[in-house]
Parts: sequence; C-alpha cells; structure tokens
Amino acid sequence: MAIKKYKPTTAGRRTMTVTDYSGLSKVAPEKSLLEPLKKHSGRNNTGKITVRHHGGGNRQKYRIIDFKRDKADMKANVLTLEYDPNRSAHIALVQYEDGEKRYIVAPHGLKVGDVIVSGAGADIKTGNALPLANIPVGTFIHNVEMYPGKGAQLARAAGIQAQLMAKENGMALIRLPSGELRNVPQQCMATIGQVGNIDHENVHIGKAGRTRHMGIRPTVRGSVMNPCDHPHGGGEGKSPIGRPGPVTPWGKPALGYKTRAKHKSSDKFIVKRRNAK
Repeated sequence: MAIKKYKPTTAGRRTMTVTDYSGLSKVAPEKSLLEPLKKHSGRNNTGKITVRHHGGGNRQKYRIIDFKRDKADMKANVLTLEYDPNRSAHIALVQYEDGEKRYIVAPHGLKVGDVIVSGAGADIKTGNALPLANIPVGTFIHNVEMYPGKGAQLARAAGIQAQLMAKENGMALIRLPSGELRNVPQQCMATIGQVGNIDHENVHIGKAGRTRHMGIRPTVRGSVMNPCDHPHGGGEGKSPIGRPGPVTPWGKPALGYKTRAKHKSSDKFIVKRRNAK
C-alpha cells in the first residue's frame, strides 16, 4: 500500500498523509464475523483508570480474526482484502471449501483470488500456515504462536516479519523484529511471509483531531504542572525536572525502568534480549 497526500487546503492537511486504500475491496465487513466493542476509557473491571489518556474516538466493531489457522489441509480462497480499525495490519476474508468464512491477517503480496492452505503439508508460500517443524530455516514468518494451539501472539503488526533461525531439541529459534532471540516449540504454527500494509509506519497523523478519533486524549507534560500535581512541576519559568531522571506522577522511574517480572517462567525461552548489548 502506498502513502497518499492531500493538497494543503488547511494547516492540518499540509503535513497529513494517509494509507492509500485503493487496493482494498470496497465491501462491508462480514456480519457473521463482527462483535460489538465497548469502550472502557482506560478503566479496569473496578472502574479505576489504569491506562491514562484514553477515551472518546469513533465507534468500532471487532473483527474476529483466525489466529490459530487450525483448519488443516483445506484450501481457502481469498474473497476480499479489508481495513480493520482494531489493528495496523489489513485483514483478508477467506472462504474454505466447506463454505466457512474466516478473517486472517493479510500478508504482504496476498491478492483477491489467491488460494491458501494451513497444515504440515502446505507449500512454503505467502499466506500458508505451517508448524515451525515443517518450515525451512531462514524463512521469514509472521503470526507466530508461543504455545501450541493458543493462537498467534508474535509478529502481527503491519510490516512486521520474524525469521526462523534454527531448530534443535524440539524448539525453534526465532529472531523477532525487536532483535530478541526466542525459543518456541516446533509444534507452534506460523504463517509464511511478511505482514501487509508496510507503509503504515510512514503515515503522518498531521492534526490533533485525528488522534482524538483514535480514542487518545491529550497528554500534559509534568514540567508545566504545579509541584502538587507532578514531581516535575514547579520552578520559575522553564525549569529542569530537578531529579536524576524522569518519573511518573507517582514518583516511579519512567526511563529505562524494567517492568518485566524478575523471575518469569518464560525467561528460559529467551536466548538474547532485545536490548542486549
């Protein structure tokens, strides 16, 4: 997908760019694969805000995506390529030989009319899903499971691809887009190719209103607050924060602070961390 620019009719339009959706199918989403999506404005089940600056935004419906690709050895025909408001990647509506329809994350290069298959015997072709044990070393993949049968959790965003580096002792070594090297059981499923909508990272929002449409509310810097409102606040004029490093409104370190649990059970699967020197 290319990036589309507009004539600078307003200040917001001048720098704003959007994804060119001309390659997508101009159809309504499949009703049987839609679910209502309620807004929570960053609140948890007790009503407390746990994620700040969320709220508002356009109404959306959730598209049920097939992350498991568990319909083995049955061909599926790609009917449409569609926009999904819930993710950066585009999605594809596929219909299996038995008539069932499912949404999948659309890989780069997939076209309407293509035929895809999942299963151990599938060809190494874009859009096909196979267990890692049946994928050659060096292949670029996406939609990678972490646990067999759970559904894809890794490499799902627009333009993302992971690489299968090695296979040994029932585990597959995956290099993730972040640079992390991680072992995954060879029975886990992965899809061949790169996630589509590669130009998503080059889109320029251009104006504040577009961010509000996404359900993101304004963020105020702590340095412009009063000292009673934020540890960075106070001082005469444009003052430094007065601390060795930035902190949250509640005094917790906000830069370089590790939030991962210290003794997580899955640590043993990480061969090299993404931020390792």
